[in-house]
Amino acid sequence: MADSKGTNITWHQGHVERKDREKLLSQRGATLWLTGLSGSGKSTVAVAAEKALLQRGHLAYVLDGDNVRHGLNKNLGFSPEDRTENIRRIAEVAKLFTDAGVIALTSFISPYRADRDAARAIFAPGDFVEIHVSTALETCESRDPKGLYKKARAGQIPEFTGISAPYEAPERPELVLDTGALSVEESVAALLRYLEEKGTLSA
Repeated sequence: MADSKGTNITWHQGHVERKDREKLLSQRGATLWLTGLSGSGKSTVAVAAEKALLQRGHLAYVLDGDNVRHGLNKNLGFSPEDRTENIRRIAEVAKLFTDAGVIALTSFISPYRADRDAARAIFAPGDFVEIHVSTALETCESRDPKGLYKKARAGQIPEFTGISAPYEAPERPELVLDTGALSVEESVAALLRYLEEKGTLSA
């Protein structure tokens, strides 16, 4: 985690507590951290789950890896150091969403276990739900929706996760989804079932 360069700063506490926002929304704030290879189905599951949650009367918001790199993290590349900073920043943003009582769905490759563990560490117990979209590399590459694997195989994209850069799979994720075996609907159903069992949807 990056050291703070700010001095003479103080955390200001508001007059509204998290429990008040959660009561208003009838849900518990949480961050659902979807991690997996490019093409594994992270974003597809995240946006479908967001829609399903809203249809059930719950406030959810997707923080997508590509979208965040258009703005907040547009100054970061894909070196290991930049990937670490990318995940650090989005974890802090997701934590703010969680404190607001929102169900945040983050869709990031986040290939390094240490970075995901560091993200988890800033959350209160139970607020961070690691979801491994464990779809096999062969399936992800056969999909190749953005043509990235083809470019990586041709040496046009350096440090591409799964080809020329590592992906460290979660060791103890709260939920595992293999979109090679599960449909989008089945994956979303499994995700919603988990949230129901944990009481996230009935605060």
